[in-house]
Amino acid sequence: MLILASASPRRRDLLSAAGFEFRVLPAHINEDPHADELPAIYVERLAREKAAAVFASLGSRKDVVVLGADTTVTIDDEILGKPNDAADAVRMLRQLSGRTHQVITGVAIVSANGTESFAETTLVTMRELSDAEISAYIATGEPMDKAGAYAIQGGAAIFITQSDGDYDNVVGLPVTRVVASLRGVGVLPTKN
Repeated sequence: MLILASASPRRRDLLSAAGFEFRVLPAHINEDPHADELPAIYVERLAREKAAAVFASLGSRKDVVVLGADTTVTIDDEILGKPNDAADAVRMLRQLSGRTHQVITGVAIVSANGTESFAETTLVTMRELSDAEISAYIATGEPMDKAGAYAIQGGAAIFITQSDGDYDNVVGLPVTRVVASLRGVGVLPTKN
C-alpha cells in the first residue's frame, strides 16, 4: 500500500496522473529550517521526517511504502517557503522578478526495507514583473500556499521565461525520479 505523506493537491494530481493508487496521510512536523541549513538538505530532511512520521504512525507495517516530499524556492541562498501574508508574497515576487532561482524538492521513500531520499533541482527564470502584475496575482489568492509565492502551473505561468530541469519538480514532485524510486521498492503504477 502506497501512502502519500502530503496534503498537497498538486502532488496528489501528479502521482495519480503517473498511474498510482495511494492514500493520503499528511504528516504534521516542525518545518522550520535549522541554522545554516542548505536548501537541498532542508527539503530532503523534511521529506524524510514526514515519511518516517507517517510510517511510524502506521506501525511500520511491511506492506506500507510512504512517500514524503517538500518543495522550496531559493534565491541568494535564502529559502522562500510559503508566504506568511500578502506583504511577504510581494517581497518574494519582487525578489524573483527578472532573475533565475532554484526550485528544490526533497523526496523520501520509507518502507520496511529502509529509507531512500534525494533532492531534485530545477532552475526557473522569471521575467521582470510590474508592481501592478504582482498585486493582481496576489489578489487571486493563488500565491498564498505556494513556496516562493507562485504556481508555475497556474496564473504565474505567464511570468516564466525559462525552466531548466524537471517541470513537474517545480509543480511539487519530480515524477520521473519518483516513479523510478517507487519501482525500486516494488511499487508499480496500477493505472494507465
